[in-house]
Amino acid sequence: MIDFRYHLVSIVAIFLALALGIVLGSTTLSNSVSETLREQANSAADSAQQAREAQRDLQHRVNGEEQFAGVLAPQIVENRLKGQSVVLVETPGAGDDSIERVGELVKNAGAAVTGRVTVQKKLLDGDQRATVDALAGRLKAEGVEFPADAGTYDKAGAVLASALVTREPAEAGREDAATGAVLGAFTEAGYVTTTGEPGRRATLAVMVAPAAAYAYEGGDDANEALISLASALDGAGSGTVVGGPPPAASDGGLIAALRDSDAAESVSTVDIVDTASGQVVAILALQKELSGESGQYGTGAGVSGYLPSPAPTAGKSG
Repeated sequence: MIDFRYHLVSIVAIFLALALGIVLGSTTLSNSVSETLREQANSAADSAQQAREAQRDLQHRVNGEEQFAGVLAPQIVENRLKGQSVVLVETPGAGDDSIERVGELVKNAGAAVTGRVTVQKKLLDGDQRATVDALAGRLKAEGVEFPADAGTYDKAGAVLASALVTREPAEAGREDAATGAVLGAFTEAGYVTTTGEPGRRATLAVMVAPAAAYAYEGGDDANEALISLASALDGAGSGTVVGGPPPAASDGGLIAALRDSDAAESVSTVDIVDTASGQVVAILALQKELSGESGQYGTGAGVSGYLPSPAPTAGKSG
């Protein structure tokens, strides 16, 4: 007959077997999980290394293309704007490098740079609307017309444009009392600053947009004000190009806002003007503007291509 001691020994043996099985099983499982994790870590490290190498190769290609465009840019744009003149307009927050390089290419293209006008944030301040409106009305020169539905910045844009650009060959390169009065008044009010002689009216205009959207309250109104100025410059002169880096073509950016507006029908934009090739595209866009054709160029939303297609040809007289 099986006694209690036998049952006790059996139960102890069972538990010992279970414990031993758990230990052996967990050790085997642990080794398996560790091996899997090691394989995954090694695979991730290999993928990361491949990505770094691909990024490095891509950066080398981009650097090479930029060097290529930068070295050949003066030859590519030669004579394309011969006999023309350009005024440079810098918006609040725009980088100085791009506008400087575009200005140099304008000269390589055979055109003169009359000067630079830097728009101050104060001009775009909503609290200044009444003052800006009154100033525009006071400075409105003979021959400048305000549409019946013109807003404050439509008026200000028309007045500034009349002092900066012209379609009349006889007026190009000349500063008179009216242009001096307009720029003097806007400068004195703290709305713009100038370098060079922008009052010697140009035939074309380049406006450079900031990379970041105007994040403060009224940022959309600031874009609308600058679009009004770009449209006025285009209407008063022979063409206007608005350039900026890629973020300017993203939501809230000046170029994105312009492309979504009616101004896109007449004002050209380039959203890669921070690159050597993009600065060449800006010159090509100005050349197309001279023939009455506008386009949206670069890599962002709403573009018709990286550059005008077909690209305009350059002759001895531009």
